[in-house]
Parts: sequence; structure tokens; C-alpha cells
Amino acid sequence: MPTVNIYEAKSQLSKLVDLASSGTDVVIARSGHPVARLTSLHQKEKRKYSLGLLEGKGWIADDFDAPLPDEILAQFEGR
Repeated sequence: MPTVNIYEAKSQLSKLVDLASSGTDVVIARSGHPVARLTSLHQKEKRKYSLGLLEGKGWIADDFDAPLPDEILAQFEGR
């Protein structure tokens, strides 16, 4: 999000409005402190999500959460 000072915003307002209308918010600052945001009035298109899209496309072993064999557990623990 670009930040411009008020003087620059006054002299380049048309360019900044074009930038905002394309979807990029512009912060306007006074003495280095943000005071306003120039943004588009058009709502951004919301992405549609489908829950369960990968359902049934993978599997987990029946013993997935079974205790590890002693020799593998020893390696994890640095023994």
C-alpha cells in the first residue's frame, strides 16, 4: 500500500484515483503520519470456497497414532 504526503496527493490526485480504482489502496500522510486512505468504492470479488473438496482422495493408516517402535523412538530422542 503506497503512502504519499498531502502535497504529492494534491499534485497527483488523478493518478492516485486511477491507482485506487484499480484496487490498490493509497495512504495519505501529513508530516509523515497517516491521516487518510484512498480506496476503491467497488467491492472486491470474494473468492468462493468449497468445503470438502478433497474428501475421499487421501487415506490415513489405521495405526497412524500408534506408539512408535522403541528403536525409532530412541532415534527421535537422541538415544
